Amino acid sequence: MRLFQNSGMYPTYLPRLRRLTEGITSFESQVKAFLADRFGAPHFLKPVLDHDASAFFTNGDDPLLQHQWAREQGLPRRATLTQILLAQIEQHRTEVFYNLDPMRFQSEFVRKLPGCVKRAIAWRAAPSPGADLGAYHRVVCNFPSILESYRKAGWNAAYFVPAHDPVMDRYAANADRPIDVLFVGGYSRHHRRRAELLEAIAGLASVHAVAMHLDRSRVTRWAESEFGRLLPLAAHRRPPNIRQASREPIFGLDLYEALSLAKIVVNGAIDMAGDDRGNMRCFEAMGCGALLLTDEGNYPEGMTSPETIVTYNTPAAALTHLARLLDEPGHTGQIAKAGHEMVRVRYSKDRQWARFAELAT
Repeated sequence: MRLFQNSGMYPTYLPRLRRLTEGITSFESQVKAFLADRFGAPHFLKPVLDHDASAFFTNGDDPLLQHQWAREQGLPRRATLTQILLAQIEQHRTEVFYNLDPMRFQSEFVRKLPGCVKRAIAWRAAPSPGADLGAYHRVVCNFPSILESYRKAGWNAAYFVPAHDPVMDRYAANADRPIDVLFVGGYSRHHRRRAELLEAIAGLASVHAVAMHLDRSRVTRWAESEFGRLLPLAAHRRPPNIRQASREPIFGLDLYEALSLAKIVVNGAIDMAGDDRGNMRCFEAMGCGALLLTDEGNYPEGMTSPETIVTYNTPAAALTHLARLLDEPGHTGQIAKAGHEMVRVRYSKDRQWARFAELAT
């Protein structure tokens, strides 16, 4: 199978990527530098991470990367990102196109794919009103309720799951975990359930080692700036205890490192997929050997409380669990170890690739 996997850039990750690729001029070397940082690795298929000669990977929305490829191939300077992506697919002689950025490249793009492409598969794990993904052979994710909404829209939807990145195993082996409680993710007062949880956890910072790497929205950064504090933007500022416990957002191998230093990683849904659960943080936290404390819901097979994860139903219940888990480090470590072993085996890259091959037939 000649596989082409396209991804997209996360805006707050972009500065880190520019630092990692500073001075690197070739398209191939820039892609290798990006993949080596493991940002998004649970979604990247085995041939891509193995640098298999039959696989091609790019971030189709990254103008610096894509125009570098265009220059190397002699394409006109005025070529658009869509034209460059189509040219890459044609030159690669792609048989299966797997797109992690389908909102940018919807059905109109799929209809332009060259004749060598036999299957086009899209990953989309969020409600998508107004989108047109019907030209894709399949639209996949691991949230059953969202998949059902896709089927009602007339799309061919199928269940597919992120996988354990084997690079995480060396981080999971770390036994020295000075951070008691870690949260990594976005903060918004609009997501009240998560906001209430984080406010409760921030209150533990006086007695426990709490780290919260929060990705703030642009308006929140502005509201909390020296000038923004002079303006009536209180609704967009985080509570004082959140700001005090907050650290800068982290990505890639820095995220793996932080997870490897934590005893417990707290996760919270953002009211996107009903009762379905299983976001990336679950795979990352368990993969790096931390105990996952996460909200109740319908999880992928093997993520079972209290055997491999621990679940809560309210912020108060989360605090109760944290007190018990931090008071019983041996028991906490056993659950974390069971969770890592489960995700390592059940959600391996080999199994993910085998499932994808089924979907591509």
